[in-house]
Amino acid sequence: MKKSLGAVAAAAAIAISLSACGGGSASSAESAKGEINYWLWDANQLPAYQQCATDFQKANADITVKITQRGWEDYWSTLTNGFVGGTAPDVFTNHLGRYGELAENKQLLAIDDAVEKDNVDLAAYNEGLADLWVGQDGKRYGLPKDWDTIGLFYNKAMTDSAGLTAEQMAKLDWNPQDGGSYEKAIAHLTVDKNGKRGDEPGFDKNNVAVYGLGLNGGGDSSGQTEWSYLTNTTGWSHTDKNPWGTHYNYDDPRFQESMDWFAQMVEKGYMPKLETTVGASMADTFAAGKSAINAHGSWMTGQYTSYKGLDVGIAPTPVGPEGKRASMFNGLADSIWAGTKKKDAAIKWVEYLASAECQDVVASKAVVFPALKSSSDKAAEAFKAKGVDVSAFTGHVKDNTTFLYPITDNTAKVKGIMEPAMDAVVSGKKPASSLTEANNQVNALFK
Repeated sequence: MKKSLGAVAAAAAIAISLSACGGGSASSAESAKGEINYWLWDANQLPAYQQCATDFQKANADITVKITQRGWEDYWSTLTNGFVGGTAPDVFTNHLGRYGELAENKQLLAIDDAVEKDNVDLAAYNEGLADLWVGQDGKRYGLPKDWDTIGLFYNKAMTDSAGLTAEQMAKLDWNPQDGGSYEKAIAHLTVDKNGKRGDEPGFDKNNVAVYGLGLNGGGDSSGQTEWSYLTNTTGWSHTDKNPWGTHYNYDDPRFQESMDWFAQMVEKGYMPKLETTVGASMADTFAAGKSAINAHGSWMTGQYTSYKGLDVGIAPTPVGPEGKRASMFNGLADSIWAGTKKKDAAIKWVEYLASAECQDVVASKAVVFPALKSSSDKAAEAFKAKGVDVSAFTGHVKDNTTFLYPITDNTAKVKGIMEPAMDAVVSGKKPASSLTEANNQVNALFK
C-alpha cells in the first residue's frame, strides 16, 4: 500500500469546479436507481464484495452495482483522472492517507444527514474507526469497512532450522542501539550462498541466499509496514497530533537513530538492498525462500498462507525500549464522489457495505478484519477454522498498542518529499541526519 501518488493533490484541486455540479443534477427518482460504479483495489477482497453486490441487488431491484478492481498504483492514478474528467466512480474504497486532501478539494460527498436519518449505529464499529472519517470541517466522508495492524510473517521451516521456536518468535524485543533479540534472530536467519549464517564468522554479506528480514521499500512518509512498528515504540510519533497534525517529527533523534539501525540491516547484509526490491512482490519473494521474516499487514494474511508447501507462522511485532509493542492502525472506508448523479443509490450502497449483512460476508472469506466488532470477531473465527492464528494482529487492538496512520493535509506533497529522502537513507546514500532537512521542507508546507 505504498505506491506513489504525488499528482493527486494537484489534479484534485483542478477538479474542484467539476465536483460541485454532479450530485444535484439528477432528479430524486433518477438519483435513487440505475447503475452505480464501485471501485476497490484489493483483488483478494473482490469475491466477497461481488457477493455483497449480488445480495444487495436482490433487495434493491432498481439498483445495479458494477464493481471495478484495479491494482493500487493504477487505482489512484485512474481515480484522479476521473475526478478531473468527471468520470470518477460513484463509490470507491478510500484510504486515510488520501481522504483529507480529497475532502478539502471537495471531491467527497458528506453523508451526515443520511447516517442520522437511517440510524446507522456508529458505536458498533471497533473503537475509533468511525471517528477517523470525520474531516476537519466536522462532516462525515465515509463509513468504516475494515481495519488492519502489522505482524511478522515467518517461514517455519527456516526458524526451525535456525533453532528458533514459536515462543521465542513471539517474545522478540528491539531497541535502536543493538537491535535486541530481534536483530539477533534476523542475523541468525540470514544465510549466505555458502551456508554461513549472518552471525557466524566468514558470513559473506555480498552473496546472500536468504535474508533474515524482507524489505518492502523505504517507507516514504508513513513506514506503515517497513519501520513504523519499530520507530513508534521509542515514544516517537509522526506528527504533533493525530489526526490533523500540522507538524511532522522526522528530525527527532529517536526517529533518526531508529532509521540508522534500519539502514544498517541492509549494510550488514541482513536485509536486501533497496534497488533489488523495486517492482518485486515482497510476499512472492518470501514464498520463493528469499527471506525468513516479513513485517507486513494483516490484509496480507490470506496471501501469505495460500502458498502451497509453505508453512507460515505469524508473530507479534517486537517489544520496544518502552516495554510495549506498536502497530499502525489503519481503517479503510467507502466514500461517495461528490459528482455522482446517483447520490441516493450510492448512499444506500455505502450503508449496505458498512452493515453486518455485507461485513459478515467479508468476514467469512478470512481475508481482512471488517470494521464492525461483531464481524471482526467472525473473521478471527474464520481464520481459525483455516488453521491460521491471527492473534498477532488482534492483540494490538486488544492490548491498545496501536497508533493511527498519520492523517494531515498536504499528504501527497509530504510523501513526495519523504519518499526520496527515506530511500536515500535506506539505500545508504545519506545518513539519517539528512532527514532533518526533509522535515524542514515538509513543515514548510503547513506555514
